[in-house]
Amino acid sequence: MTQLVPVILSGGTGSRLWPLSRAMRPKQFLGVTEDASLFQLTLKRLQGITADAMRPIVVANNDHRFLVGEQCREAGVEPHSIVLEPMARNTAPAIAAAALAAQANGADPVLLVLPSDHVFANVPAFHHAVRVGLKAAEGGALVTFGIVPTHAETGYGYVKASQALDANAAVPVQQFVEKPDLATAQAYLKDGSYTWNSGMFMFKASVFLEELGKANPAMLQACQAAWTKAQKDLEFVRLDKEAFASSPSDSVDYAVMEKTSKAVVVPLDAGWNDVGAWSAVWQVLPQDAQGNATRGDVLLEGATNSYVHADSRLVALIGVDDLVVVETTDAVLVAHKDKAQDVKKVVDRLKAQKRPEVDLHREVFRPWGSYDSVDSGGRFQVKRITVKPGAKLSLQMHHHRAEHWVVVSGTASVRLGDEVKLVTENESVYIPVGVTHSLENPGKVPLHLIEVQSGSYLGEDDIVRFEDLYGRA
Repeated sequence: MTQLVPVILSGGTGSRLWPLSRAMRPKQFLGVTEDASLFQLTLKRLQGITADAMRPIVVANNDHRFLVGEQCREAGVEPHSIVLEPMARNTAPAIAAAALAAQANGADPVLLVLPSDHVFANVPAFHHAVRVGLKAAEGGALVTFGIVPTHAETGYGYVKASQALDANAAVPVQQFVEKPDLATAQAYLKDGSYTWNSGMFMFKASVFLEELGKANPAMLQACQAAWTKAQKDLEFVRLDKEAFASSPSDSVDYAVMEKTSKAVVVPLDAGWNDVGAWSAVWQVLPQDAQGNATRGDVLLEGATNSYVHADSRLVALIGVDDLVVVETTDAVLVAHKDKAQDVKKVVDRLKAQKRPEVDLHREVFRPWGSYDSVDSGGRFQVKRITVKPGAKLSLQMHHHRAEHWVVVSGTASVRLGDEVKLVTENESVYIPVGVTHSLENPGKVPLHLIEVQSGSYLGEDDIVRFEDLYGRA
């Protein structure tokens, strides 16, 4: 059997799930439907397809590289490659880069292309569809997986099959159709030959690249140059920025699937949901007798058909219907469930105002651990810092702020100038302005400390790095 390599596309921002989803930690890396992140659920879903399916190629945004690496390790998955896009160029160039990575060392596997933020109620049905698609892909077809529609949906594109759909076979695609109006969607549902376009695909790496070369040679040429000039960085492969930037930015549907004569569709009826808005999260989660779905510390009194997410405190709803309420440490969203898609408009306004809530949570994750901005005011800021065992912050200095570290638990190895000292529980150390310093956790348990910053400027860009284990500038 031909080798199967999953390709997981993880570069989205998930703005419709704000305030939980932020640009630096988007929805695919969050526990939206359960404790494991959507990305980790995608990894878990690969188990049991084939023996080699657990070594995926992950295509990621450069800003998310350490999240990808850490969540793969937590899931016990060692990726084939983690390919970093220097900028977004839509799905076709991302898949082309993955296909080139898959062909390293002369291989020509079948690629199973999956978004990283979908959920399935019936994983065995998903596995069955993949095996059906694998046979077609081995024969040279470009497979798309069409979701068997449950209702007339205007928010998805559709795939029309040229003959009757068969759960045990791949049938030729007649055409790809853009998002329809309601009357057209109702006609599609009645027709029975239309499925929702899932954004999941399967094909041999060589066949995809050949078809891309026919349909969009400029894109293939740019992606080949970006791969040829790519640089290895720790566990990541960085595509060449200049070459990748020259690629046209198109979806795989538009760039290849709508133009090829080799497209086939496999129907997929597996309780699929793309978790595209808070109303979709409500649909996925278990609901009580009043139609409410909740996560976190929530009290409901006379509330119906609502979704409530409490991240850091008690949230209570009284006598309301069809609401979405999402609470995080620094923002609260209240919306009518029917208007959940409009969250993106709020995000666009936050971007225009350059508000930090669009990019970062109060707790910010770094490759060495995380920090939580507990309090701030004029000329001071307080952070709670967690450093993973064996991890080390960069050797750095600040022009405008001094820092005072108090160890709460664990042991810190602190370098101040040329001096290195151990700082243990209930001990502290002071770092004056302009002094070179670094912090390391030499222990086997997480290091927790409180950092008090004081000075005329406390921005994160007041960091001059001299050495860094993680390759940051």
